[in-house]
Amino acid sequence: MGLKGEVIYGQMPLTGDEYEGLKIASVSTRGELDEFEQKNIETAVGWSLHQKFTEERVLSLEFVQELHRRMFSEVWTWAGSFRTTNKNFGVDKYYIAQELKALIDDCQFWVSNESYPPDEIAIRFKHRMVKIHPFPKGNGRHSRLCADILVSQVLNQPVFTWGRFKSTQPGEQRKMYLNAIYAADAGDLKPLTEFARS
Repeated sequence: MGLKGEVIYGQMPLTGDEYEGLKIASVSTRGELDEFEQKNIETAVGWSLHQKFTEERVLSLEFVQELHRRMFSEVWTWAGSFRTTNKNFGVDKYYIAQELKALIDDCQFWVSNESYPPDEIAIRFKHRMVKIHPFPKGNGRHSRLCADILVSQVLNQPVFTWGRFKSTQPGEQRKMYLNAIYAADAGDLKPLTEFARS
């Protein structure tokens, strides 16, 4: 099956214009696409590790978009741009910026008032960003890197491991992550927080 028809469990399919935004014409399988995306993401992670970010920068709409652009701009023309189509998940496309601004304001309050432990602040931020689903693709990976930068640079804790030491079975780690997301959707952040530190 060609790339356009391939969908991974828990992942949103791309629509016409989004798919057309693929920069690498030679990509024909999901595996090839994943490789190109992973290389781009690794470059962005490397960049983030050599920066010193302030709270004001990390908690801004501009940074949310800049980080997505750095993670995916070598693969997708629309990297860093909010989605222009509605999905069966996430807020309406017209409310993305508004919902992200509300999330950023809330997170600034949590940090200033130490409303939750540091890990929980970062996980709440990550989870709400995924629920907003601001971009056509890469929302889970982007929100995890946002949480890593927030927890390490703003909250002075180690970056998360995101289940790295939890399982070696193919696909099992993704299932555990998605189950933790679903638990968070139902109001229980504990599984996601524990997964992030496993």
